[in-house]
Amino acid sequence: MPDSLMIAPLAATGPVDALALFFALVIGHAFADFPLQGDFLSHGKNRHNKPPQLADGSENAPKALWAYLMSAHCLIHAGFVWVITGSVAFAVAEFILHWIIDVFKCEGKTSFAIDQGLHVATKAVFVLIVWLF
Repeated sequence: MPDSLMIAPLAATGPVDALALFFALVIGHAFADFPLQGDFLSHGKNRHNKPPQLADGSENAPKALWAYLMSAHCLIHAGFVWVITGSVAFAVAEFILHWIIDVFKCEGKTSFAIDQGLHVATKAVFVLIVWLF
């Protein structure tokens, strides 16, 4: 990968490094999914919820606003993964996988626990890839 796309990567050369990387990714996930998400993104990213009131006080939000809010939420997650791992590829994978996993939750196909388990499993796969390669 070109150095210009790397940000201070954490290497996982042994079990302790792998555990530290996993822990950092889970902490990033916790920040992005809870305090940094807020009610606006949390409710607005679900297409079945009434669109949230916009910053200008307008309640005439576009019908597809949920997709923009879901994307914003997933970009926050992707940013954490990029900063922690230094990998654009992992960040893109995180964006796509987080989007899919959260849509399944919003559609009622998975529970909160399954949703969170899938997100943590995604981080574990990233660590496994770093450790093995």
